[in-house]
Amino acid sequence: MKRKKMINVLNDSSRRWDMIIIGGGATGLGSGVDAASRGYSTLVLEQADFAEATSSRSTKLVHGGVRYLQQGNIALVMEALKERGILLKNAPHLVYNQAFVVPDYRWWERPFYGIGLKLYDALAGQLGFGPSRILSKIETLERIPTLKTDGLKGGVIYHDGQFDDARLAVTLARTMEDLGQFPVNHMKVESLIKDNNGFIRGVTARDQITGQTYALKSKVVINATGIFVDSIRRMDDDDSINMISPSQGIHLILDRSFAPGDSAIMVPHTDDGRVIFIVPWHDRVIVGTTDTPIKEPIMEPVPFPDEITFLLTHAARYLSKIPTKTDVLSVFAGIRPLISGEHAQGNTSFLSRDHHLTISPTGLVSIAGGKWTTYRKMAEDTIDNAARLANLMFRPSGTQTLHLHGWTREADIRDHMHVYGSQADEIKELALALPDLAQPLHKKLPYTGVEVVWAVRHEYALTLADVLSRRTRSLLLDARVSMEIAPRVAAIMAEELKKDQSWEDNQVHDYLELAKNYIPS
Repeated sequence: MKRKKMINVLNDSSRRWDMIIIGGGATGLGSGVDAASRGYSTLVLEQADFAEATSSRSTKLVHGGVRYLQQGNIALVMEALKERGILLKNAPHLVYNQAFVVPDYRWWERPFYGIGLKLYDALAGQLGFGPSRILSKIETLERIPTLKTDGLKGGVIYHDGQFDDARLAVTLARTMEDLGQFPVNHMKVESLIKDNNGFIRGVTARDQITGQTYALKSKVVINATGIFVDSIRRMDDDDSINMISPSQGIHLILDRSFAPGDSAIMVPHTDDGRVIFIVPWHDRVIVGTTDTPIKEPIMEPVPFPDEITFLLTHAARYLSKIPTKTDVLSVFAGIRPLISGEHAQGNTSFLSRDHHLTISPTGLVSIAGGKWTTYRKMAEDTIDNAARLANLMFRPSGTQTLHLHGWTREADIRDHMHVYGSQADEIKELALALPDLAQPLHKKLPYTGVEVVWAVRHEYALTLADVLSRRTRSLLLDARVSMEIAPRVAAIMAEELKKDQSWEDNQVHDYLELAKNYIPS
């Protein structure tokens, strides 16, 4: 078990890390990989599972941001388009080209969006995923056969990237390990350690699995906790002003029959001024997202009934097969770590997704904001500043050309095993050794018991939710089915982890309570 090896390293009380990074989502793991690529000794501590919060609940897009183009934020779009291209090169087994169609029902929409998306192409330059072009009505329906035809004039097609967010997070953790450094999940930072002059010199952390606490020394501490960044800042200074204005967004998962074509739909203007997407993903369809201001971030946000109604209403305006609440296979909510702005006027859809880095007087480096697409650039900026603060020998980032764990150009995105990249063959070999676990756990999901074993042995999975929500995407693809297979998966995990029946029962109970929130009430 990889985690046991890492815990043994934490037991060395004399060790002083170059960097301790709090947070195991996109930014924290990205920063961990960046620091590791420079040869700095690095520890990433995540209070729950890797990407358990926001970083596993995205729209699954690697994109420049058409909405930011509409808002005139050209610099943000250009940076994101550049990073999109880099990520495709660094992880072609996880990131791939997805065609999007903007359906047009008014005479002016095709030329209007056509010009805007040509600008999108131009900003991407040589890192573009494919040229946009105007489609006729017939061409539009060939790509999206379930579009409503009444009043349809045609459409505009453009290209962006798609990926599996939780799988990319696991890949970053494994890449960090490949580089000789240490990502640890289920390890909650409870306080910051300061010297006699008040400067931060480490953290205390508690293992959420065993309850053991550790005092860990570091030359610099980085706060990369996403929606929880302000709670860590308050550990440093009780009077710190919040950087984050949290906003909740939800996504619905529907059967593939609602949008059976290979192209996704982008709706450029909803009732609240956002864009929404109807996107094929893992042989399902994702519909998202909403934007609802909330008071406080929590690990497991619950969709609001009006958010579900909002997405179903907008989907019904474009699809000939109209989805209802009973068609929803799963609904998941995530919270965006939006940077507060003076001109927000209560509407979080206008707050910045750009990242913001601060260094406190006591030396806490905090990185906030951003999105998955730009995680690498955020990490590079963060480690540049943290290394300078810690007086480390400067070494340039190696992540622009770093092949992430499992890198291969041979992955077939039509096969659910593509997320394992070059290690898919190893899992198939394991299936030969474990034939009783080689069949799908359920006829409505592609995952096998062998993948559960692999997740425990090689991917830091410690709880039933780790496996069913993030190592596989069972919870998101069909919440009810995931509840059906929970006891079988718990039994397989218990065998691997050497746990007893009581552990199995508790894991199943906790998971069923969690999964209920993914079924529309």
